[in-house]
Amino acid sequence: MRISMDRRKSKTSGKVILAAALLAAGFAPNISAQAPCKPSRRIRLATLIPSGTSYHHALQELAAKWKQASNCDIELTIYPDGTMGGEDEIVRRMRVGQLQAALLTVAGISEIDPSVGALQKMPLVYRSLEEAAYVRAKLAPDLDRRLAEKGFVVLFWADAGWVRLFSRAPGIVPQDFKKMKIFVTAGDVSQSELYKSAGFNPVLLEWSDALTSLQTGMIDAVPTIPLHALSNQFYLSTHHMLALNWLPLVGGLIVTKKSWDALQPAEREAMLKSAADCGQEFQLLGRQETQESLEAMQKRGLQVHPVSQEAEEEWQRFSEGIYSKIRGNIVPADMFDEVVQVLHDYRGTQGVTRK
Repeated sequence: MRISMDRRKSKTSGKVILAAALLAAGFAPNISAQAPCKPSRRIRLATLIPSGTSYHHALQELAAKWKQASNCDIELTIYPDGTMGGEDEIVRRMRVGQLQAALLTVAGISEIDPSVGALQKMPLVYRSLEEAAYVRAKLAPDLDRRLAEKGFVVLFWADAGWVRLFSRAPGIVPQDFKKMKIFVTAGDVSQSELYKSAGFNPVLLEWSDALTSLQTGMIDAVPTIPLHALSNQFYLSTHHMLALNWLPLVGGLIVTKKSWDALQPAEREAMLKSAADCGQEFQLLGRQETQESLEAMQKRGLQVHPVSQEAEEEWQRFSEGIYSKIRGNIVPADMFDEVVQVLHDYRGTQGVTRK
C-alpha cells in the first residue's frame, strides 16, 4: 500500500514539473483569447450586398481586422441585403447618425456629391476595366476631398465589373430596349429623366422590389452585374443578356467624418490599411466571379447574346448622342470634361482594346 501511494505521488509530481516546464517555454493556454470580448464602440455599416456572397464574407473579414486593430474595442456591425433601405435611405441614415459606414455604389454616393457620377454614369465611355481603374485613380483625390468637405471619408474605391443588360425578351440594339420597361434605382430621378428623353420607359424601384417586379411584368429589363443577377435570381425571369460592356459598376466604402475623427490615429492607420486590402479583394472578386456567375446562369437557361460590330457601333452612336444630356446634368461639366481628357491622354500612351 505504501509503495502504491509513493507511485501516485511520483506521477503527480511529474505532472506538476511538466506543467511548469510548458509554462516556462511559453505554452500557456491563451486565457485572454478565451475571455469574452466586449467592444465599447460600434460602427454600423449598411449595404445592398446580398448576405452569404463573397463580398459579404470580405466585409466580415474586415470587421474581424478592425476589432483586432482596436484591441477588441471596435465592433463593425454589418447590415446586408438592403435591410436599412435603399442607398439614398442609407445616406440619410448616415447623415442623422443612425449609421456610421456604408458600402455603396456610385448611385448612392452621388446623393452626397454628384461629381462621383463621373466614375460610372457615362455609358460606353470606358473601353476596358483598366481604363476605368486608371481614371478612378486620377479622380480619387479630388472626389475624396469633395466628400470630406461634406462630412464623409472614403476608405476605398473599387469596381465589380461590367454592368450588362438582362431582359425578359431578346435585346440587341437600343431600339429593342425602347420597347421594354427598364429598372432604374429609386431616387435616381436624373437617370430616369435621361432614359425618358432617349425614348426608354424607366421604372423607379428599390432593388428589393426588382425580382417581384420582373415576375409580375412591372419591368422587363434590369441593368446589373452578373453576380447580382445570379444571387438575386433575376435570371429566372430575364432569360436574355446582352454582352455589352455598358458601364462599370463602381462603389466605395465610406464612413462619416465624425465617427472617423473620433478614432485614435493608430486605429485609423490600421483600419485604413485593412480597408484598402478589402477594396483590392473586391476588385479581384469582380473579375473572377463575373465569368463564374455567367456560366452558372447559362447552365440554368440564360441566353447570352454577343454584340456584333454593327450593333456595337449603333450603341456607340446612341451613347454619344446622350452625352450632352449627361454633361452638366447627371455628371458635373468639369468632371465630365476631366474624364474625357484623362482618357484621351491615357489612350495616347496605351494600347487598349475593348473588353
